[in-house]
Amino acid sequence: MANNNEPLTFESAIALSQSLLLQVDSGKLSEAEIGSQIAELVKTENGARGFFVTFLTSNSSLADNPTDAVIQALRSSPEEVAELLVKNLAMSTAQELFHHRRQAEEMVHGSQQVQMRTANLIKLVDLDEVKERSQQLIDSATTGEGKYKAFLERWNYDAEQKQLICAALQQVTLP
Repeated sequence: MANNNEPLTFESAIALSQSLLLQVDSGKLSEAEIGSQIAELVKTENGARGFFVTFLTSNSSLADNPTDAVIQALRSSPEEVAELLVKNLAMSTAQELFHHRRQAEEMVHGSQQVQMRTANLIKLVDLDEVKERSQQLIDSATTGEGKYKAFLERWNYDAEQKQLICAALQQVTLP
């Protein structure tokens, strides 16, 4: 992993995640090694961001069928992981509509893949923090206020996108 004296950058987290997935796909890592490397990555915001952007968009079979080691590693940093899972589901849901409106079907497929993988991870990690943040994002999307107001404004989501975000979050977090 990263040098302990220097903070992990987003870019280096992407590179580490790409290397990790290549090693996984070539059978070079044990489940324990996979879990410990992912747990190390998701301990920090940059590490978690780099991991998820790589993992959710990769061609790795691990992204479609995460092992227990992956799930346990993600559970080891519930705050960072919850925040990013909720935002990734929201963004991929909104982007799917954005690309559909522009008839960019290949991009629609990419957004759907990230959405499906993220929803699956949300269900598998089963973190209370994900449920809390999902509700906070739903509240911000419906009221225009709250914790995720700035996030929604930054991406300039329209009413239809916000409605789809709420539905996607409710679908994966309601019992």
